[in-house]
Amino acid sequence: MTDHVIDTRAGTVEAARVLLAQLNLTPEDLLAAPSVARRVPTFGEYIPVVAASMPPGSSSLRTYQSYWDKILAYGWSQRRLDEPTVTELKTMIEHFRTNRQVRSNDRGGRGVVDHAITVLRFLYRRAVDDGYIHRDDDPTTRLNKSAAVPSSRRALPDQLLRWIIDAADTTGNDPDLDSLIIRLHIETACRVKGALSLRPEDLDPTQCLIRLREKRGTTRWQPVSPTLMNELLHHGAERGAAPSAQLLRNRNTTPINANRYDRMFRRIGEHVPAVRVQGITAHWFRHTTLRFVERNFGKAVAKAYGGHSDRFSSANDIYTTASIEEVARALVLLTGEPHPLAESGDLFWQEPEKTLAGVTDRDPRPQPHAAPLALAPGVVS
Repeated sequence: MTDHVIDTRAGTVEAARVLLAQLNLTPEDLLAAPSVARRVPTFGEYIPVVAASMPPGSSSLRTYQSYWDKILAYGWSQRRLDEPTVTELKTMIEHFRTNRQVRSNDRGGRGVVDHAITVLRFLYRRAVDDGYIHRDDDPTTRLNKSAAVPSSRRALPDQLLRWIIDAADTTGNDPDLDSLIIRLHIETACRVKGALSLRPEDLDPTQCLIRLREKRGTTRWQPVSPTLMNELLHHGAERGAAPSAQLLRNRNTTPINANRYDRMFRRIGEHVPAVRVQGITAHWFRHTTLRFVERNFGKAVAKAYGGHSDRFSSANDIYTTASIEEVARALVLLTGEPHPLAESGDLFWQEPEKTLAGVTDRDPRPQPHAAPLALAPGVVS
């Protein structure tokens, strides 16, 4: 009797194996599949759920939400996530590209296409993780981003930089704020996200350091000149920024956002045509400062100054990481002002080739009371 039961079960197992082979399935597929079919949500239902799981006020959420709003406005609010085909997704993305807002630095809508694909992939990865869609049925895996092309951004010539600084300092409804923003970017080579994330509690007046929070959750302490530190402290106090709230604020004390940058550069472009024609933005200041640092202090210091990733391209990079004191010395040459972290030790002092303003044949050690090289006159009143 027992042998008969065993034989029957063995036959059943073998039949199951044959059936699975015919269906191109494995036992692991059965284990991974949900036991009860789940209702797949619509875009209108699922987008708020995913948005709520992201850090409030983050730049990623702002970018993603702008594209999710486009998806809903496209008429997909009531469509389930498992309904659109790859072709339908491509058609929607092309609609976004065709109807984009064309800016001065437009490159044919490549950024719109790439951002839309990134946002869709993020949404569908969450749907896969939540068990609404099988990973093999994710249509966004068959969407292709644009081929990478060299960036059009570059370091700015000294004269053009001075024209931009002068336009910011003498035009607009809040030149004090605009001048402060530009000086912050030139001195620190920070990204826009770093400037917008700055808070009063991120200021260390004793060591003249500010804490920058930038992309991928990175945080670093960056040296700044005494002049910039005083202006940041004054700005925060004057405009009522709480210690843990955003520092940079409009005259009416509301926090600024990325739109402030767009308006500022549009206005500057009216006075400096090259800004409008070339599509110059705040990120060009980063190129300008880091090229200056690299030319005078080498790649290791430039990498540390820009807060680039700690990933090493060679084993030697592990031993040549620049210190914050070296970054401070580069800042001293850039601004012409002393810095408390740059005063100790001359062991690794490197004679710079030139100043940012193109000055040659000068004492390589910056004088404490020398006029700021790229930032004077009038960047911050």
